[in-house]
Order: sequence, then C-alpha cells, then structure tokens
Amino acid sequence: QVQLVESGGGLVQAGGSLRLSCAASGATLSTYQMGWFRQAPGKEREFVGVILKSGGFTYYAASVKGRFTVSRDNGKNTVYLQMNSLRPEDTAVYYCAAARSVSTGYQHRGTYDFWGQGTQVTVSS
Repeated sequence: QVQLVESGGGLVQAGGSLRLSCAASGATLSTYQMGWFRQAPGKEREFVGVILKSGGFTYYAASVKGRFTVSRDNGKNTVYLQMNSLRPEDTAVYYCAAARSVSTGYQHRGTYDFWGQGTQVTVSS
C-alpha cells in the first residue's frame, strides 16, 4: 500500500517562501507521476503542478507558474514543492498525489491513485 506524507506547511507572510515535502512508503516515487493539488476553504481541489516520471518534465497551473517548482529526490524517495513569492490567495491545504499514468490528464484529480493527508499553508497579507 502506497502512503504519502506531506510536511513543511505553515504560516508565512506574503512574498515569502515555503518548501513542501512529500515522502512515500510502499512505493518508489520515481515510477509514478507526482502531482500537487491544493484546496482552499469552500473551493474545489485544484491542480498546482506535476513532475512526470519520464524525463522529469514539469507542468504548472497558470496561477503558480514562475513562482512554484516541483522537483524530486529519488534517493530520498521524496517530491518537493518549492513555493516562492507567496500570495494570500495561495492559502490552502496542499496535497501530493501519485499516479501510475496521466493518460486521463495530469490536471484531473481522478487521474491520481494515491493521496497524502495534506498540509496547511497560510499566507498572511
């Protein structure tokens, strides 16, 4: 059974940075497409970014492109989300997710097979 555990969330001022981590057990993350999603209060869970298992290509939502970076450390079996220039509208619970395939679209929640429990990120103005 694949288990994903996020960490690194917290409270930060606008303009600041945070790095979220997603550590896995029961699976080798390099064999999965790894995505990050977020969910703000009263809103649907939305795609943030993804790193593909082949070639390490990354893709991002327009709202975070240029500010957020997804990376992976295969030796540590961990995926990261580096968040810079944070804004109050980035406040949400952030989730990592693993997919065996993204043939149904990496932006879609239903594509992912396993999810972490989430970590809260709060950006104050």
